[in-house]
Amino acid sequence: MKRSCIYPGTFDPITNGHIDVIKRASKIFDRVIVAVAKSDSKNPMFDFKRRIDMVKIATENFKNVEVEGFDNLLVDFAKNHDINTVIRGLRAVSDFEYELQIGYANAALWSEFETVYLMPSLKNAFISSSIVRSVLRHNGDVGALVPSEILPNLKV
Repeated sequence: MKRSCIYPGTFDPITNGHIDVIKRASKIFDRVIVAVAKSDSKNPMFDFKRRIDMVKIATENFKNVEVEGFDNLLVDFAKNHDINTVIRGLRAVSDFEYELQIGYANAALWSEFETVYLMPSLKNAFISSSIVRSVLRHNGDVGALVPSEILPNLKV
């Protein structure tokens, strides 16, 4: 039986921290679906299709990673794929409190739902999409924060 998981997020844009978590998950699971959330309520900097494309470009060298977009409840997306395990990245204690609430809410919606928390390496622990967006808005260099393959796609 294949062990599969879902790594959901807005990925606005995907960062080296995300890639770090994907790499760790791909070593633990046979199949990883990176699920790009539409998340219109977050007013993303990059449109839905562009975010999906950037994640595909950034993960193309991972043989057991697939990328899909979704615009429904995560538990419904997971049920549709017959996967009950989700991966979430934790950078700091502040992330944990939020992620714990989300994990409990998802488990309340589907009792079989499991959340596995992975930490990025220390060198990527400070990177967030919001930091990358802030640097981009000020015309800064994000080359050390995101996969080099997506740099051409970050022109806003």
